[in-house]
Amino acid sequence: MQTILGSGGGIGNETAKNLLRFTDKIRLVSRNPKQVNKTDEIYSADLTNKEEVIKAVHGSDVVYLTVGLQYKLSIWQAQWHQIMSNVIEACKKNNSKLVFFDNVYSYGLVKGKMTEATQYNPSSKKGELRAKIAEQLMAEVKAGSLNAMIVRSADFYGPGAVNTFTHPMVFEKLKTHKTANWLANDSVKHSFTYVPDAGNATAVLGNTPTAYNQIWHLPTDKDALTGKEFIEKVAACYNANPKYTVLKSWMMKAAGLFNPLAKESVEMLYQYEYEYLFDSTKFEKAFFQPTSYQTGIEAEAKW
Repeated sequence: MQTILGSGGGIGNETAKNLLRFTDKIRLVSRNPKQVNKTDEIYSADLTNKEEVIKAVHGSDVVYLTVGLQYKLSIWQAQWHQIMSNVIEACKKNNSKLVFFDNVYSYGLVKGKMTEATQYNPSSKKGELRAKIAEQLMAEVKAGSLNAMIVRSADFYGPGAVNTFTHPMVFEKLKTHKTANWLANDSVKHSFTYVPDAGNATAVLGNTPTAYNQIWHLPTDKDALTGKEFIEKVAACYNANPKYTVLKSWMMKAAGLFNPLAKESVEMLYQYEYEYLFDSTKFEKAFFQPTSYQTGIEAEAKW
């Protein structure tokens, strides 16, 4: 049995699709789980409840933690440590291996490329929290009490990746020939991970015994685009005018007075003000090459 905790999002769904290549015993766990494959077992659980997590993980060889909490610092502070503690204990009790799907917030502002060896130096409160739970997990690995790995991705794009800023602010705008939006700085390069690649890679890593007890960056095209270049490629798919507005930091701060999501996003704007370069050479050498931005953008536009 392979179990996805926090199923239902883009990563959870893509991972479930790709796990079928390895097993037909897949359990999807969330508050309101839905099948992705016809053979999926669904199980309702609250990941902040330790006993429910232990039951949800029962009999699992591999567990994937792909949950995405509401984008609100207070909720992250209240729930992330508890969820990680519950999942670690459940995996230890059931002798399950754990694959934790993480982001790059713990790295903070990085000059040059982010690699698996990049030190944690968070530039935000959300980043501080992500660093703590990553360290919590890897401490168990170092102690020899758990077989686990962290798989990391850059920002998402691709079919089904609706909970991203590029989908509503770029794709949806240009699809209807409206003015697109970009964050902070349109002239610096910004890496994006193609969601189908991320799900495929997560399934592959979870089923590769030698991949455990280390960190992996998921496959991401090394030829990162600037905001201007990204928008131009999307516009070409819709035969639209690549018009756009850059939302500067002060604009986001002002919007945050009325928009909770904008308020929560302000501390992360450094990721768009400066170059954000994600390196997945380690994965590419061991497994497969990432989808190009041209192909991925065309696929999302078509979707």
